[in-house]
Amino acid sequence: MKEILQDFYNKLSKYKSHIMLVLVMIFFIFTAHEYYVKYSHILRDPNKVKNIIMSYGNYSILAYILLQILQVVAFFIPGEIIQIAGGYIYGTLWGSVLSIVGITIGSALAYGFSSYYGKPLVNKIISKKDLKFFNRILNIGSINTIVFLLYLIPGIPKDALAYICGISSINFKDFIKYSTIARLPGILVSAYFGAKINSGNKLLLIIIAAISICLFIVGVFKGEKIVKGLMKKSYARDDK
Repeated sequence: MKEILQDFYNKLSKYKSHIMLVLVMIFFIFTAHEYYVKYSHILRDPNKVKNIIMSYGNYSILAYILLQILQVVAFFIPGEIIQIAGGYIYGTLWGSVLSIVGITIGSALAYGFSSYYGKPLVNKIISKKDLKFFNRILNIGSINTIVFLLYLIPGIPKDALAYICGISSINFKDFIKYSTIARLPGILVSAYFGAKINSGNKLLLIIIAAISICLFIVGVFKGEKIVKGLMKKSYARDDK
């Protein structure tokens, strides 16, 4: 019996990377099914998110952080409403802090997964269009600066970017540092917006929403051009 178990363990160890890759893919398929079939309408409404989070009572903070982690790892889940819900539930300061904690942990996991499993994982979960875009833009200059700009500019799929960074030349420490700092403005704005939902100041909310939407649209259509332009200016200053 001992020999059989040892033989089984040896075979398991031999194929552990393949097994884990399959488990990760099962996680993505299951999460995508649950999100699109059951929860997509809930995660579009900060009030519904609040009800779910607060149902955990004393563990509500942990539940919120875990939801934020899940959103980053399963990057097809939109994160803006969850960040807004953080401000709606906990206020601007603590909503921002909890979002940053969850997002940073989620980003670290995404980077770690792709760094360990490499291109076989990334090629399966990232669209060819996004892969082509990021592979092109990450090679135009200092990768630390580019990663910072990509996370800073609205409209770019930031959570998918964490997986791309895991197989790029940026190291883990720099990735966490630059991606987290660049995310701060967006997280603070989202949390502030959520905190002000019940303030009665509809004009302020409309202004914030309008500016955010405009920046998002600019980022979607002009993000690559903006990054390239900023990198050219940076090189021009360095040459002087």
